[in-house]
Parts: sequence; structure tokens; C-alpha cells
Amino acid sequence: MNPPVFPKASILIAEDVNVIALIMTRALEKAGYKVDVARDGEECLRKALETAPDLVLLDIMMPKLNGIEVLKALRANPRTCDLAVVMCSAKDYKTERDATAQLGVIDYFVKPVVPELLVERVGTILARSSREVAKSGAAERDAAVETYLPVLDTTRARFTLWGTRGSTPTLGGRFQRHGGNTSCMSFTCGDELLIFDAGSGIRDLGMEIMASKIRKLHLFITHTHWDHIQGFPFFVPAYVPGVEISIYGSIGFGKNLEAIFRGQLDRDYFPVQMEDMRSNLQFHNLPDTPIQIGGAKITWEFAHHPLPTVGYKIEAVGRTLVWMPDNEFLQGYTGAPHALTCQDSIVAPFEKTIAFLSGVDVLIHEAQYTPDEYLKKIGWGHCSVPNACLLMKLAGVRRWIVTHHDPNHDDVFLEKKLNLTSQILAEIGHSMPVSHGYDGMAEYL
Repeated sequence: MNPPVFPKASILIAEDVNVIALIMTRALEKAGYKVDVARDGEECLRKALETAPDLVLLDIMMPKLNGIEVLKALRANPRTCDLAVVMCSAKDYKTERDATAQLGVIDYFVKPVVPELLVERVGTILARSSREVAKSGAAERDAAVETYLPVLDTTRARFTLWGTRGSTPTLGGRFQRHGGNTSCMSFTCGDELLIFDAGSGIRDLGMEIMASKIRKLHLFITHTHWDHIQGFPFFVPAYVPGVEISIYGSIGFGKNLEAIFRGQLDRDYFPVQMEDMRSNLQFHNLPDTPIQIGGAKITWEFAHHPLPTVGYKIEAVGRTLVWMPDNEFLQGYTGAPHALTCQDSIVAPFEKTIAFLSGVDVLIHEAQYTPDEYLKKIGWGHCSVPNACLLMKLAGVRRWIVTHHDPNHDDVFLEKKLNLTSQILAEIGHSMPVSHGYDGMAEYL
């Protein structure tokens, strides 16, 4: 449907190029408009004050007064402050567009002008009752605009990665993007704070806890290798009276959980002993039934890693998050993952792991070695990239955050490894959101 034409509407064209002025005039007069032409800025300003046209088509580059000066003068005069003005210029720069927009123009035409499009756009502008549009724009400029200031809802369930490095902490400029602290994650749900592993990253978490009012903590340990407990002696809340810390872990092969934590505080290793920790420390073996803490339900399953090692599933706010930083899926397999299914004999021993991870919303899981590195690291307890990708497919994981980065892998190497991970996922038909975890990564579940 063509825009309506207003035969009685008057249009003032401010254009100093005769050919362009003639083309615009003929097109608009043929459409039924009353047209007048001003050849310079001063003439345009005078005619606008005398005739009060319904619409002004104003060029920027004109003699005597340029279009911007004319526009300022029109807006400064009470008789023409609401006059509908359209800029019509060969200059198509942000500077000119911004300057004229601030002065209340209702459109901006770029020359050369196509007659048919000119008539169509003028009809559309007049159909919107251009005078009311200009008045509305003037009122908006004069009125104070209420600022939209949304506030982040920090009560939602969220997780933060405090350490994403495996084996040993790293430092230096080559590791800045991903960070160098060893494994630690926190999960906040309402007033409850859950901590997963106590690698060196737990030190920074402790500082943040001390700045808050939280004094009841739950610490879940996947296993007791150094890179998962070495930060605990530097965890400040453990030394503060009134803080309650419940520590959970699986039953080990030899020493119990408390003995292991106490052992790393031996006088031969550390100047402070567990007796100097004034918080209320309680150690618990993981039960067979789910643990309910506030609005979060925690379950666990054994991972494939030396020592009794587990992964934890958190169910909260209708979503699931799994923390499984150490897990050598398909131990010893170095072939292509493309054709393997749950029915293959090599996959069968990992049935429980696949079931535990089935359909989780967010999985924080390792893929420590590239395929060539894995050839020399079989049995060390960590995944190759292809095997980890297959696990994502077989379990139908919705999103994967890769953690437990090798201490030899700097930021540049990890970026290439992530590209390889995405490539393999696409090749095996399980394209999914995948990213590398980094120290300080914080998201809502």
C-alpha cells in the first residue's frame, strides 16, 4: 500500500544545486504537494518564518548559512521550534547524522535522491503527522529521562571457578588468561555456600568469604591428591572461631579424610597445626543417599582416577551442574571416537559415569591431554580430548566447561586445544557450547 498524499501540504526545499532542486520539485508537485525552493540558507530561514511550511527538506552544504546553522536558528525561534525538518544531503557521516538528530530532525535523506522514493518517504512522514512528531521530540529533549538502572539478582544459584589448573600451580604472563591456581569451585544457593576441592584457588575464596557474613561452609573433596587439598592450610575461615566447616570425602584406601588433612599440617611441612584452626571442623564420609543443603541436592559417583575419586552432581533451581575435574574416560583408548557407542565393549566399564552425567546442563570436566600427549600419559588418570568429546556425546551433555589444565599448557596452547575440541565435537555429531574454564569465571546456573 502506497503512503497517502496530502495535496494541500506545503514543502520547502532548501537546495542550491538547480538540477537537484528541479528534480525534487517536479516529483513532489506531480504527487500533489505545494513546493517552494530556497537557494541558500538565509532564504530558507526567511521563507520558513514567513510561510510556516508543513515540511522542510534541508540541505547541509548551502551558501550564506549551512544547514546546521539554519536548523539551530529554526529551533531557537518559537514560531519554528516545532517545524518538521528532514535533512537531505550528500554527506552520510555519523558526525552530521548525530548533530542533526540532536536538533530534532525526523529523517535523513542521502543524495542523490530517487524521485519515487522521495515521494514515498515524504508521504510516510506526513502520514505520521510530522508536526506532532517534532513536538514530541522537543518535549523529550526538554524533559528529564528516567534512567533504567537494573540491579543484578545475586540471590540466584551461581558457581565460581577459583582454580582450573591441574597437578601444580603455575604463574607468569603466559598463563594470565586462564590462571594458575589448582582446583577449586564454589556454588552459592540462597544462604548456603558449597565448596568443591581445596586446591590453591581456595585461598582467594577464603578472602572473599571473610568479607561476607557467611560462617557455615560445606567442602566437598573429589580426592586427596595435592592439587585438590594443598590450599586448605591457607584457607583463612578455617582459623576463625565461630565458622563451621563440614568436609566431605569418599573413604580412602588407607588414611581417613581427617588424617590426610591433619597430615599436611605436620610440623615438618607447615608451621601451623590443625589445633591452631579455631573453626569447627567436621569430617564426613560420603553417604550413599543424596545430601540436601538448603535448595541444593548433592549426589556423587566414582570417577576413573587413581585413589577413590568422585565427581559431584548439584541439582538446584531445576538445573544440574557436575564437577568432575579428574576422570580418565576410556582409559587406554587411542582410536577415533566417531563410531563408538554405548554398546561397544570398551565403553561398557564406564556405564555408570555416562548415566551419572546424562543430560546435565553444565559439566565441568577435564580434557587434559591432546591425542599425541595421551600416548605417553595413559593411566595417569586424565582424559584425551577425543575421548572426553565422546563422553559428552554419549551422555548428552548440554554444555561443557573444560578444566584441570595441564601446567605446561599456556594460554596460546589452550586456545588451539579448544579449537581442536570444538572441531572433534562437530565431527562426531555433537556440536555443543564448550569453553575453557579460567580462574574467576563466575556464572549463574
